[in-house]
Amino acid sequence: MVMKIYNTLTRRVEEIVPLEPGVIKMYSCGPTVYRNIHIGNLRTFTMADWLRRAFEYRGYQVLHVKNITDVGHMRQEMLDRGEDKIIAQARKEGKTSAQIAQFYTRSFLEDEASLHILPAHVFPRATQHVPEMIAIVQRLLEKGLAYEAGGNVYYDTQKFRDYGKLSGNEVENMVAANSEAIDPNRHHQEDFALWKLAEAGREMAWDSPWGRGFPGWHIECSAMSMKYLGEHFDIHTGGVDNIFPHHEDEIAQSEGYSGGPFVNYWVHAQHLLADGQKMAKSTGNAYIRTEIEQRGFDPLALRMFYTTALYRSRLNFTFRALQASQTTLTRLRTLAYQLFLQADQALLRDHQRPGHTHWDDEFLQAIEDDLNLPRAMSIIWRLLRSAEDDPTTRLSLLLDFDRILGFDLYTYLFSETPRQEHDPAFSLSQLANNIKATVLQRDQLRQQREYTRADQLRQAVNQAGYALRDTRAGTQALPRRLEDEFHVLSSSRDVPNGSLQPDLYDFSINLIAHNNRTDLERCIQSICRHAGDQKLEILVVENGSTDDTLAYLQHLARQQALTGSKDQSVTIKVLFVDHNMGFGAGRNATLRASRGKYVVLLDTSIELKAAIWPLLCHTLDDPQVGLAGPYGLVTNDLRDFEEAAGPAVDAIEGYLMAFRRSLLHEVGWFNEKFRFYRLADVYYSFMFKTSGYQVVTIPQLQEQIIKHPHREWYSLNEEEQRTKSKKNYDIFRTRWHHGQSLLTANYQPEQRWFGHDHPYHLEGDHTHPAEELPEPGTMHSHKHQHWPDHDHEHPHYHTYR
Repeated sequence: MVMKIYNTLTRRVEEIVPLEPGVIKMYSCGPTVYRNIHIGNLRTFTMADWLRRAFEYRGYQVLHVKNITDVGHMRQEMLDRGEDKIIAQARKEGKTSAQIAQFYTRSFLEDEASLHILPAHVFPRATQHVPEMIAIVQRLLEKGLAYEAGGNVYYDTQKFRDYGKLSGNEVENMVAANSEAIDPNRHHQEDFALWKLAEAGREMAWDSPWGRGFPGWHIECSAMSMKYLGEHFDIHTGGVDNIFPHHEDEIAQSEGYSGGPFVNYWVHAQHLLADGQKMAKSTGNAYIRTEIEQRGFDPLALRMFYTTALYRSRLNFTFRALQASQTTLTRLRTLAYQLFLQADQALLRDHQRPGHTHWDDEFLQAIEDDLNLPRAMSIIWRLLRSAEDDPTTRLSLLLDFDRILGFDLYTYLFSETPRQEHDPAFSLSQLANNIKATVLQRDQLRQQREYTRADQLRQAVNQAGYALRDTRAGTQALPRRLEDEFHVLSSSRDVPNGSLQPDLYDFSINLIAHNNRTDLERCIQSICRHAGDQKLEILVVENGSTDDTLAYLQHLARQQALTGSKDQSVTIKVLFVDHNMGFGAGRNATLRASRGKYVVLLDTSIELKAAIWPLLCHTLDDPQVGLAGPYGLVTNDLRDFEEAAGPAVDAIEGYLMAFRRSLLHEVGWFNEKFRFYRLADVYYSFMFKTSGYQVVTIPQLQEQIIKHPHREWYSLNEEEQRTKSKKNYDIFRTRWHHGQSLLTANYQPEQRWFGHDHPYHLEGDHTHPAEELPEPGTMHSHKHQHWPDHDHEHPHYHTYR
């Protein structure tokens, strides 16, 4: 075997030559078990799995070690920064750190098994290897490579001349990337902690020669890898975000300890992006395996998706791309099953395969050329469609190559699954009795050639969420995929912009649904109960739910209309998306679809207890009013906001915000950087203000609604609340840091130039010359101002006097 891989240490693709002939010793950085790993982590673990499988396919004995980090590395007083994640999660869930670690370790192992990632031969846990860590620290102190300061032990990076050789970092970059850079006890800013003094009451702490304490982040991997693989071994894998400081520090302390080389080949997987952004919990795009399954995907569709790019290239995840990979996986299984039905199954069951073929050369050449999975998969498709080999040969080669690919096709083909997938009787047995009866009745009508009535029953089955497939063996009824039944969006811009279209309803009530079934149902029912005499439409964006919210909204979408308090029809429109687009994008999707004279942005925590429509109409019919709602906020410094009765306020809280839809083209859309809801309402309120409109409260509305606890807010711990709020505040502050003149406290009537015919509306100091004016009734656009220090641009009309 000539396995070539890109070595981060040497920055080139090179042949892997094991230290011991026929044996590969391999270490993979495993998870920190304080929450579920996301699918970007799973890409890294899948890369290591392919590498291991390739060696084992070639007959090498592989010893694979993957650590479990079940110890926190930061002091409790640093929890406000969210760094000691295991302890923080334990506090949030009311469990011990050990219980948290055990739960998420089990979850991690289930994730790997779901993607057919081979389990490591050893899963060492950090908490079980503290003595080995202490021994390494002692040796480093003896050799003068470490020092004690402030009760801690630090590695002296200036004593290790090769520090930075993996990452290529200069000292100033190392300091900037070092999360411990504020520690005043370190001799040099780039030094890192090996052992830390525990504060009183710390749960995870151990006795040591330096007092009761706990290990630094990097020391655990050195201790566990060297214990099971030796001081010098072949391969170390991880994600690119591990290169510095983690792997750089591993090298320094390990080679400082042993006096020799540590690892020969460092292999790193690139980032998996989500919708072009780095995955992060704070962004809301750190998808986990169970969410993927709850959206109806086979977890092996993820494994297929990972084959679409070289492991060291960035890969952008979207649910649309995952759907394509699900289709590819289904096609692979279908082609394999078709061959299976024609093949000698006894030979296949015994894992017999033909002698060496050119397919072996092509496939293994792709695998051994820096794990080129995209090329390897293209060879698989050519093999399956080839006419030069019989079905048994083709399928036996596929099953043999799958020992590397890892789709577990052998188990699939010899299970009941493919037969059930093609068996009409089995599909019928899975249906509710009423749907099953409808399918059987339709079959009878078709036999009697009453095709019109049969088609009506097909539509009824479709409306129930099933697709019918007529085969020679009978009729199959299969659950319809979301995208087959409904138009599924990937972005708010996939919704046609109806903001300039005529009104079709009195009110458009816009809701965002994301794992909030109970609140959503209560809110929608209250709208219908208090519809009054109004013509209403309810628009719900199903923003990537992974619970029964999705099924509930599919049911509503099939109905298309609900019943109001006076037996009138209340239109219900559901916008399905293929992932959680975030709050701002969700709002924009419903705004673009709205066709009511007035738009009400309603939070699902709100329950109506009266018809709120007359009050909203009365207030919003004032042309000077732009935005209104029951709850107002004011500020004096654009930092601290407090509730205010109004009527003039700086912002309307997002529980209920209402405005005339005709203002949308003038005011604009929500900023889609707001993936979380906090401060998005304040930001949007300021957009109305800068457009020259008043933002006012309607206090009487408070008596007509019930404000229930906000489910999303209270599902977060204090640190998550602070982090998400701070991120949103930064978005707000960047745009409105100069917005003091807009504040109610600073309002000067003469400084507000309302309307497009105000003499100061153009650049704040002059009117249009006659030659600039368009023909009557014609829109035009330019930068114009309603305040001396704020401008904006949108198409508008002028009145000719």
